[in-house]
Amino acid sequence: MTVVERLPRKMTQTKSNEQTTPARTGWLKNGNPPGDPNTAPRCGAKMRRGTACQAPAMRNGRCRMHCGASTGPRTPEGLARSRRSRWKHGLYSSEGRIEQKRVRELIQKSRELLKRL
Repeated sequence: MTVVERLPRKMTQTKSNEQTTPARTGWLKNGNPPGDPNTAPRCGAKMRRGTACQAPAMRNGRCRMHCGASTGPRTPEGLARSRRSRWKHGLYSSEGRIEQKRVRELIQKSRELLKRL
């Protein structure tokens, strides 16, 4: 990732508190270049009411609400991370079910032992 170097901006003074603030010369507060959002391409996804979505589209052609299904991980690292996230743990994992079965058997054997006494 490259860092964009900014040129020093002219400083302006406000009359109310006499502090200096950087003058805005075409750049937005977050450093993005200015642009007219009205000229951005539109999403066009069919909405519930039957009309096309009029929100500005991202690079993939859809807006942030209609970005579509993910294509999934492609790299081996991403695939491994996806498999780990699907891993079940706790009561419903295979280890948990084996442990529950052992506990049930132990309780059943202890009840049988108490009946014999």
